[in-house]
Amino acid sequence: MDSVVSPATAIRIGELGGLGVLNLEGLWTRHEDPQPLLDEIAELDAETATRRLQEIYAAPIKEELIGARIKEVRDSGVVTAAALSPQRTAQFSKAVVDAGVDIFVIRGTTVSAEHVSSSHEPLNLKQFIYELDVPVIVGGCATYTAALHLMRTGAAGVLVGFGGGAAHTTRNVLGIQVPMATAVADVAAARRDYMDESGGRYVHVIADGGVGWSGDLPKAIACGADAVMMGSPLARATDGPGKGHHWGMEAVNEELPRGKKVALGTVGTIEEILTGPSHTPDGSMNFFGALRRAMATTGYSELKEFQRVEVTVADSQHRR
Repeated sequence: MDSVVSPATAIRIGELGGLGVLNLEGLWTRHEDPQPLLDEIAELDAETATRRLQEIYAAPIKEELIGARIKEVRDSGVVTAAALSPQRTAQFSKAVVDAGVDIFVIRGTTVSAEHVSSSHEPLNLKQFIYELDVPVIVGGCATYTAALHLMRTGAAGVLVGFGGGAAHTTRNVLGIQVPMATAVADVAAARRDYMDESGGRYVHVIADGGVGWSGDLPKAIACGADAVMMGSPLARATDGPGKGHHWGMEAVNEELPRGKKVALGTVGTIEEILTGPSHTPDGSMNFFGALRRAMATTGYSELKEFQRVEVTVADSQHRR
């Protein structure tokens, strides 16, 4: 999301042990200097934000900027990851690979093994991944069957969920909602079966949605995830592009926006949010420390072991 990842923050996240994924359909590939636009977005009120976001993101994507942004991250020495939607993958994938990306992310609200479009050439994921020389992460998906199909394409990782979080209105606009604990557990089950089917090939499961507080990270791992996608927690960074404001690409859709710009405020730097120290008791800082403490509290020292911890599902009224 542009409110979270710029080339500079992708580098910083990488230095701290995470993986910053640059959105190649965002402002950084549409404008030479998007900072004035980011500043403008931060000042927009909720009533006018959607229309203005649609206008700002109407600028065309420039291939030369794709190469320049990826090169900036790659030259820093961190692992370089970049994302396209299924609709844009065939059009811009060569520019992405030529720029030297390490991990290619294909991310949409929901992704199938063959993307069908009335305005673009269909994307056959299995063929595309087979012909690509870099690992591919795909998603989202939320069911055992859909995840198994994506794993069979050769994907190195699968995103679980529809990316729903603080900046999304998918549940209201489309009537679709994903119970993340169930979805992650189902996809983890598909991974186990795919390992048997493929003779031991391991596909990473990444929870994408609902990770708003540090306590959500160990819960996702406990349900079977290998990693999580973080949006709103990092949008609260004082050194992030959004300066406490958060929005996703779903909010800028020209026909049916399924998100909005939200004001979250700031709590600390990217380093403090990821590795601490924390100055608040609400779970908005030191995500890595919270995971370590949760594992220690339950008697685990390895993530793979922690994925097998006993999980109890409580009534939603008892959530924080």
